[in-house]
Amino acid sequence: MAKRKTVAFDEMNGTGNGIRAPYASYAEWLNATPIEDIGRRHQEADMIFRRMGITFNVYGAEGGVERLIPFDVVPRILSSKEWDVINRGVRQRVEAINAFLNDVYNEQEILRAGIIPDDLVLANPAFRPEMLGHRVPGGVYAHIVGVDIVRVDDETFYVLEDNARTPSGVSYMLENRQAMMRLFPDLFSRYSVAPINHYHEWLLETLRSVAPPRGGDNPTTVLLTPGQYNSAYFEHAFLAQEMGIELVQGADLFVDGGFVYMRTTRGRARVDVIYRRIDDDFLDPLAFNPTSVLGVPGLLAAYRMGNVTIANAIGGGVADDKAVYAYMPDIIRFYLGAEPILKNVPTYQLRKPDDLAHVLDNLEDLVVKEVHGSGGYGMLVGPSASKAEIEAFRAKIIAAPAGFIAQPTLALSTCPTYVESGVAPRHVDLRPYVLCGRTIQVVPGALTRVALREGSLVVNSSQGGGTKDTWVVEDGHAGTRR
Repeated sequence: MAKRKTVAFDEMNGTGNGIRAPYASYAEWLNATPIEDIGRRHQEADMIFRRMGITFNVYGAEGGVERLIPFDVVPRILSSKEWDVINRGVRQRVEAINAFLNDVYNEQEILRAGIIPDDLVLANPAFRPEMLGHRVPGGVYAHIVGVDIVRVDDETFYVLEDNARTPSGVSYMLENRQAMMRLFPDLFSRYSVAPINHYHEWLLETLRSVAPPRGGDNPTTVLLTPGQYNSAYFEHAFLAQEMGIELVQGADLFVDGGFVYMRTTRGRARVDVIYRRIDDDFLDPLAFNPTSVLGVPGLLAAYRMGNVTIANAIGGGVADDKAVYAYMPDIIRFYLGAEPILKNVPTYQLRKPDDLAHVLDNLEDLVVKEVHGSGGYGMLVGPSASKAEIEAFRAKIIAAPAGFIAQPTLALSTCPTYVESGVAPRHVDLRPYVLCGRTIQVVPGALTRVALREGSLVVNSSQGGGTKDTWVVEDGHAGTRR
């Protein structure tokens, strides 16, 4: 029997009754521009990104060869009205995430109220008992959050997942915009696109706002990277340079007398804020993985003494666990007393017998994900999987059902994308970046990830996806300048 196909919402053409308003002016430009010109600028974009070294490593790839992230020169366009919904929704979500983390590491009221099963939090591998009773500055655990959003129709946006540990990709959002402004200056002179180039200023302001009081008015902030062989090293170096802070590795830092110091050519310098891009397990070999050579011995003790701020906080991963995700609407209601602005994707929890039975009977129609999976790995996309793949995944689920969730296969919206055959629709998602310190800020743009393979719903770069610039424009007419 042929597998069912779902019809995706086309963000430029809508339901087929004419070009949607946000794309109106751009569509006129696109129709008047020879496809050869688009192709030439696409090639120029490849050269720009290659020259700048905007690459990533795929873990497990043969030889660990760096790859160029595919960039699409056709922008995704959102109206300011659409962006307002996204903006308010992700702010609400991050506020609730921080309230949740502050609670589960202290009073645990949500567990006592029975809103979330205790074991889902306390037995979660991302939960860090070492953080119990520790009050972080301002109650902010998740300082930088990437919220993955998908669209299914003209008005409906779903949150696909939250990234509250060490979200990546913001450098590609910024570099995509720079490339587009360089390649299409004529478009940016005609249309009013909300700027995003101040992100690094907001990020540094956010990090400094949560520094320990001893840091004074100019706290020392560093970015801690695992090193050049990490898949996101380009981003680490890029952000450190943009913020004007030191890019350090674990060996560059040490703890003395409960304080963290950085080795410099002028002697040691105390560090007040660490923007870490290293997973919890490797941050401190004295507290976590004893074999780690990436972290700083004694860092946890200095952190718990309040002498240094770590962003994002240790233990925040319990908030973006895919099983906890299913409870996010309840978490928002519990802490904020409000209904979620952005919906969750309906989610089956395979730890529940009824949900498990339904999923096993309908694997060919569902997307199944490992609770702790990421990067597009550890998942089954039923409608595009072979019978052998489905049966192999069925065995995994039966062996450990609590390790999976399942969701309906959404018809992710499509955007026009430059491909070998010309400009054609491809499925996309959206990752806005939320900064949370003394205030919550969302830069008016986002990373749009695009599934370049025809029919594919997997947008991750590690799985063959690419990126494109995201424009937020005035309602109705693509922000034509007066």
